[in-house]
Amino acid sequence: MSKGSATLRCFALALRSRATRSPVMLHAEMNAYKPSATSLLMSLRWIGGRWLQLAMIALFVIIFLGAGDDMEARFNTLGHKKLICVCGCNQILLECNHVGCTYSDGMRNELASAIRRGDSNDLVLQAFVQKYGSIVLAAPTTTGFNLMAWITPYVLLLAGFAFAGMIVRSWKNRPLSQPELTSSSARLDEFREKARRETGL
Repeated sequence: MSKGSATLRCFALALRSRATRSPVMLHAEMNAYKPSATSLLMSLRWIGGRWLQLAMIALFVIIFLGAGDDMEARFNTLGHKKLICVCGCNQILLECNHVGCTYSDGMRNELASAIRRGDSNDLVLQAFVQKYGSIVLAAPTTTGFNLMAWITPYVLLLAGFAFAGMIVRSWKNRPLSQPELTSSSARLDEFREKARRETGL
């Protein structure tokens, strides 16, 4: 038995027998008991060791409980953001509600078993591409020719802005064509006469 546990046991016995002793006797005993520095150090070491053990147990519980959450999060991430059902509905794998779909349940089971095996996300996606083709991916990969699917929309958008800017600039720089103003008084008198006849004034 260690010194720390012996000290704690003596302290517990003293607390239990406190009810049978008089207060004067208890006071005298408490003043007479002066623990040594080594017994205090041993007690603290024992208590600290127990706290360390409890902390380690709590850490392992948190890690192992969190592992299930990590698997579920990976399942949701891959099923909701990375994979598409191949039944023809063109919906995300976990959201396929196609009546009579023969693919979605099997694909979900394959995804769950791959995650339980501990396969990485890239390995799972590669396995699905090998089995079902690249159509199973919700977004094209960023390598090879598929890189064009990511770049082309932005290039076309920039080209459209440049084209619109050129057109606006050409409109801005074009000289305004103004109608010819006739200042001849004969023509003006002719219009006034016509207006008087039509209005009767």
